[in-house]
Formats: sequence, structure tokens, C-alpha cells
Amino acid sequence: MSFKQLLETWQKTPRVTRTEKEYAVKLPLEDAARLHALEELFGGPTLEQIITDLLGTALDELEAAMPYEPGERVIREDEQGDPIYEDAGLTPRFIELSRKHLRALESAGSD
Repeated sequence: MSFKQLLETWQKTPRVTRTEKEYAVKLPLEDAARLHALEELFGGPTLEQIITDLLGTALDELEAAMPYEPGERVIREDEQGDPIYEDAGLTPRFIELSRKHLRALESAGSD
């Protein structure tokens, strides 16, 4: 999701499944002020929803920014028959760890 799409989403105020676990953070004053400004500006999403959506969008952007690093194993060929190598960078490990933690959080939520 892009930040533009996020702004459009806030205008519609959809509901999202939340974890049982809470994450407490202390924010710099300027960031807290901007969060409150967004809450007042849009009038619909709560501070929790704004923080959650911003964090989700930032994580999507962070994952997309992780550079591809070609590994040694060829996983397929492109249209011209050139080899495409597995990604040996951070992305595969990040995805693997994200899935592991998602399963753990889902299991904890069903207890």
C-alpha cells in the first residue's frame, strides 16, 4: 500500500484484525504532534489506527526497498533464456521470519 492509498483508506475508515499483544512506544514530540494532526485532519481514524496503518505502510516500503542480491542457484529462466538467480539478500529471510511470527501470533490469539 502506498501512502496515497493509505490516505484514501483513512477517508473510508475500514476495520482491520488486530493482535492481542500491545506494543508501547515513546514518540518524539514532533511525531506525536503530527499523529494528532492527522487524527484531527481526517476526523475518522483513531490514533491507534493511524499508527497501525503508518507502520504497516512503512514496513511494506521497507520490504520493497530491500535490495535483490543474486545467489548461486538458478531458480528459472527469463523470456530470453537467461538465468534468474535466487535472492540471497534480506528479503527471503525477512519473509520467512515474518511468516514464522505471524503463525505464532495467530496461535497465541486463538488460545
